[in-house]
Amino acid sequence: MAFTLPETFAKLPRHPLSYPHSSPIHPLPTLSSFLRTSNPKITLFAKREDHSSPLACAGNKYRKLEYIVPDILSSKPQHNEPGYDGTPTTVVTEGAIQSNHTIQVTSVAKQIGLEAVAILHKGTGGGLSTSTDKSAFLRTGNVQIARLLGADVRMLEPGSTSGGRDPVASIMAELKAQGKVPYWIPSGASLHPLGGLGYARCAFEIAAQEKEIFGGNGRFEYMFVACGSGSTVGGLIAGFKLLDRIDANNGMTKPPRKVIGVVISPTKPREWHEGRVLNFARRAGDLIGLDGEKDITMDDVRLDFRFVGTAYGVLDPQSREALGLMAQQEAVVLDPVYTAKVARGAMHWVQEGEIAREASSKDEVNALFIHTGGQAALSAYADVDQVE
Repeated sequence: MAFTLPETFAKLPRHPLSYPHSSPIHPLPTLSSFLRTSNPKITLFAKREDHSSPLACAGNKYRKLEYIVPDILSSKPQHNEPGYDGTPTTVVTEGAIQSNHTIQVTSVAKQIGLEAVAILHKGTGGGLSTSTDKSAFLRTGNVQIARLLGADVRMLEPGSTSGGRDPVASIMAELKAQGKVPYWIPSGASLHPLGGLGYARCAFEIAAQEKEIFGGNGRFEYMFVACGSGSTVGGLIAGFKLLDRIDANNGMTKPPRKVIGVVISPTKPREWHEGRVLNFARRAGDLIGLDGEKDITMDDVRLDFRFVGTAYGVLDPQSREALGLMAQQEAVVLDPVYTAKVARGAMHWVQEGEIAREASSKDEVNALFIHTGGQAALSAYADVDQVE
């Protein structure tokens, strides 16, 4: 689907990793009916980012990487770690044992002809510690796919150091000593200066799809998306802010879309997450033509912390129920770390009347669940099929 970006945004270098068409948006009629919404009638839709790219385990990280790859391919990258000069030969990243991000980074590295090192932390979250089959958790799911793709997988024990040094810094130094030029991509790509651009662009894609779906007479008033490292949410906020600016300049004003970031890890306080998302949104805003500090405020950041469960990577009973419900009602398979919690949150907002109370003046409301992928991790969760 064709859409036009403003000149400042359009000039930013991008290396396409997605299909030439938009990732699909489709309604969830059975689930919407099951949730029995009326007054207003609420219809749930799904944005299938798990169908966004031909590369392995399509998901939300590919959009972020589209704007990072041009820097990786540069003879003088602007955003690599200090001291690692020259054209990169190896992409290095990190994540939890069942990290989706490391799979997508590895896929991209292989596609552009580079080596990939995937650093997996055993102590991140509770997925491994609560697993009923730890051996399977360490070798199946995303771990298996990372190795199949040819990643150099390094598993680190909790609290591990090398001679008192940060283990990531040690691995980077080791690669440099071997004559390689490593390029560092932080977990989730959010701390990378270009990490929010992919989902700022996705906002324009969603807006174009709204016109196709609703014929100019509707939009997605609510969007539910996972908030992990934070730049997916931040990028969407920036992108929709820019769209609102364009609409206002054209004499069209509509209530802003509400991006609800469903936080999926309970390890950090609210203020930390909110400040981080705000910073990512402002950083992306500055790059695409907004004045981030002026145009994006904390009022634009809406995070829901009620569905984090007990730990990152742990499928709590309520999220397990949401995962099963989505599969049984719509034949849509979620992942146990991110999208199951987001689906649980979206269903709660619908079924408990939270959307209805905020949108009481409307007859109909459209809500979008953004499916960011991650289903490959399911096989590592040995008892995930035990859903009532």
